[in-house]
Amino acid sequence: MKIALFSDIHANLPALTAMFKSMDKQQPDAIYCLGDLVGYHVWPNEVIAKIRKRSIATLAGNHDLKPVNFPPISAKELANSGAAYAYHIINENERQYLKTLPANIQLSFQLKNGNFKMQLAHGSPNSVNEYILEETEAEYVLNILQENNADILCVGHSHLPYQRFLQNANGEFKLIINTGSAGKPKDKNLKGSYVLLQIDENTSLKNKENFPKIDFIRFDYDVEKSAKAILESPLPNDLSDRLKGGF
Repeated sequence: MKIALFSDIHANLPALTAMFKSMDKQQPDAIYCLGDLVGYHVWPNEVIAKIRKRSIATLAGNHDLKPVNFPPISAKELANSGAAYAYHIINENERQYLKTLPANIQLSFQLKNGNFKMQLAHGSPNSVNEYILEETEAEYVLNILQENNADILCVGHSHLPYQRFLQNANGEFKLIINTGSAGKPKDKNLKGSYVLLQIDENTSLKNKENFPKIDFIRFDYDVEKSAKAILESPLPNDLSDRLKGGF
C-alpha cells in the first residue's frame, strides 16, 4: 500500500497542481493532507476546490483556523488589508469546509509481523501550533506517542522535512516524519515536498529494517508565476521574496 502525505500548501495553486502531477505518477492508494491549505497566498478557494474534488482527507492546520477572524470585507478595505488579504478572500462555502476539518487522524494496521498505529497531526497531537522538530527532545516526543497510543507520528507545520527513528525504554522503535511543505518550503530548497510511505505485508516496527519505506519527493513548480501573483496582490512583498528564497 502506498500512502502519500503532504502539508502546508498555503494557497499556492501552481505548487499544488505540480504536486498532483508528480503524485499521480506514483499512484498512491491513499492521500492525506496534514493541514494549512490557506494563508500567505492568493488562491485559497481554488486550492480547497482541488482538494475537495479529489476527496482528500485533510486536517485543520493553524492557518485553516484563522479565516473565522477575517470575514469578507469591502473591496476598498480588501485592497489595504495586507497579510489578512489571504483570509478575507476565502468564500463562505470554503470557510464552512475549513471549520469542519478534524484535528487528528489515526490509522491502525494489522499485519502478519505485528500491529502498529500511525498518528497524523498538523503541529502535534496535542496542539495545532506545536512544533515537533528534528531536534525536539526524544523523551518528550516519545511521551507524546505513548499518550496517543501511536508508533508513527506524521506532522507538518515547520515546513522542514525529516524522518527520525526513536527507541523507547522498552526497546520499541518509533518513527517521526515531517512532510515538509508542498507550497512554501523553508529549507532553502525551492522545490515543494511530499512523502510517499510504502507498507507491505512484511512491514514491522520491531526492527528498522522492516519499517515502512519512506521517500521524500521534491517537485518543481513555477515559482516565478507564484511569486509574481503575490506582488500583484495586497499581500506583503516579502512573501514573494520568501518563496523565491525558500525560507
